[in-house]
Amino acid sequence: MTGENESCTGGPISVSYLTCLTYILEEWTGVEHIGDYLSYAFYLVWLLFPLVVVFVLPGVIILLFYISILLLHVYKRKNELKEAYSHDVWAAARVMLATLWDGHGRIWHGYELHGVENIPQGPGLVVFYHGATPVDYIYFMARLYLTKKRNCHVVADHFVFRLPGFKILLDVQGVLHGPKEACVSTLKNGHLLAIAPGGVREALFSDEMYTILWSNRRGFAQVAIDAKVPIIPMFTQNVREGFRTLGGIKMLRSLYERIRLPVVPLYGGFPVKLRTFIGEPIPYEPNMTAEELAEKAKAAVQSLIEKHQKIPGNIFRALMERFQTHKKED
Repeated sequence: MTGENESCTGGPISVSYLTCLTYILEEWTGVEHIGDYLSYAFYLVWLLFPLVVVFVLPGVIILLFYISILLLHVYKRKNELKEAYSHDVWAAARVMLATLWDGHGRIWHGYELHGVENIPQGPGLVVFYHGATPVDYIYFMARLYLTKKRNCHVVADHFVFRLPGFKILLDVQGVLHGPKEACVSTLKNGHLLAIAPGGVREALFSDEMYTILWSNRRGFAQVAIDAKVPIIPMFTQNVREGFRTLGGIKMLRSLYERIRLPVVPLYGGFPVKLRTFIGEPIPYEPNMTAEELAEKAKAAVQSLIEKHQKIPGNIFRALMERFQTHKKED
């Protein structure tokens, strides 16, 4: 072993650094043929690296959420705020967060927003298809705030409000859990409100076929009727190719239906092209029932999917769209 070690430093035979490391480890550990074990370990790392990446990348989004939360706490401390804060005080913080998320959308997904002219000057209910994560909605909200200085409130599932540390972020961004009265009040106060009728179920169990999973939900339509506001349909191209779920596993579907928590693993975080399209608003009609309005909204979102999304979705094709030099027409 000593002779071999000497050849690493001053011997006449040129030896690679990896071979030298192998010799040193064999001497320190007393394990012979450690090079074979290292070669096998490197092979496993190379083999499993793609699998590790697709499950680790979603963690970047979680990291950005907590960076946002940290920035809000620093902002709050700097401005000596108490729990009761006003809209005006947090305006600069919203610009800061919108810049952070819009920058991530631009760099990682080449994010584009089309049809923003379809958003009315007054209140309106934005209804959108829910991808595996709500990251496309966050990009939309950030771009809207930076370009139009409008904050769009959103309805989120109850589990979001149980996430540790998220309270300040949810309060500042105007995230609601409901009930219907709170949603109607938000709209009557002149704000935009967004909701994905498919919710967590659509996020976890829809797939690259972009099937809308709204069941018989029509509460959102009743909110629009009660507030006398238009419904604005919205869809993000390739949202299912950025992140996907293992929702096809029946056991996970059964578990979700039992506990109503997002227990289905996510994978992805691929830098696919994302384009959000906003359709023409569905105006308020006093004689339209909630059932009719819900069907009309669903048809409008389905129309956006059929117009702007190639089905089935393909991750490689969505990646290649990043290199297109022309913008897709609305």
